[in-house]
Amino acid sequence: MVDSYKKIEMKNCLLKTTINVVTILKTDLSLFENLVGWDFNENFLSVSSEFGDINIHYVDENSESKDVALLMHGNPTWGYLYRNMINPLKESGYRVIVPDLPGFGKSDKFSVRYNYTYEGFVEWMSQFIESLDLKNITLFCQDWGGLIGLRLAAKYGDRFEKIIAANTGLPTGKAPLSEGFAVFREFLQIKSDLHVAGQVRNGTTKGIDDDALAAYNAPFPSDDHKQGVRQFPNLVPGTLRTPSAEPNKEAWKILREWNKPFLCAFSDKDPIFAGVENSFYKLVPGCEGMPHVTIKDAGHFLQEDQPDACVEAILSIKDI
Repeated sequence: MVDSYKKIEMKNCLLKTTINVVTILKTDLSLFENLVGWDFNENFLSVSSEFGDINIHYVDENSESKDVALLMHGNPTWGYLYRNMINPLKESGYRVIVPDLPGFGKSDKFSVRYNYTYEGFVEWMSQFIESLDLKNITLFCQDWGGLIGLRLAAKYGDRFEKIIAANTGLPTGKAPLSEGFAVFREFLQIKSDLHVAGQVRNGTTKGIDDDALAAYNAPFPSDDHKQGVRQFPNLVPGTLRTPSAEPNKEAWKILREWNKPFLCAFSDKDPIFAGVENSFYKLVPGCEGMPHVTIKDAGHFLQEDQPDACVEAILSIKDI
């Protein structure tokens, strides 16, 4: 398995040196028409990258509120993952911001996977937060939404007030990644006909219906559009030599002194991040005294399985 992965990486490195043309893929919004459960207004914000400006799509509901709920998705989903949480949070008084990470949802995508880097995502989303001048942020982050979102919280401690971490982490390369993750990572590199929505379905306990399958496939009409999905696992710091291991260690220095509310809402049936919440309990002072919750009967994508419980977790610290 390891030798096979190394061969793939060697091949990819050779390919990388021969690619000179970068294509920014604009989203065909017609692919998103008439999605069931998704009738939110479209908003776009342009951020700069070394490859040219890219558009980030986001939902912005109840924009007059000063209390911001920033909901960040991971791989391979998009804002649709939060469709059943947006209105309840809006009705609770939050301004609800749900961005699609570059490479996902209605946001622009790169046709070359190597244009996606961990530090690139942090920079693009930093521009997003600064451009919208978001403050008083309650962050709900899952999967890569946490790997990026926790870096943002550490960077902008004056803008973030509360954090809900759900099936996520902030790896530094010190602990080895699981064999299961290695298998998943290799699968995404070699699977020629990658069914993205199927990966979402496999990460739930209840499954998803045909309407949701269509929604999760909508952003990816060709393999070029799937390069972010394929590249994300390669960016996770698996060793101390991984490029983003050191910046994550620096972020942890700040989180070790984070005294503002930090709630863990991990599910009981997530094989990827099971037990990671213990690191937060041990290391983040803001975890003390919080009403941490284990969300029952939920897989990796707990927003699909138990959206109401996710909303309840957010509201449980709203007035703290």
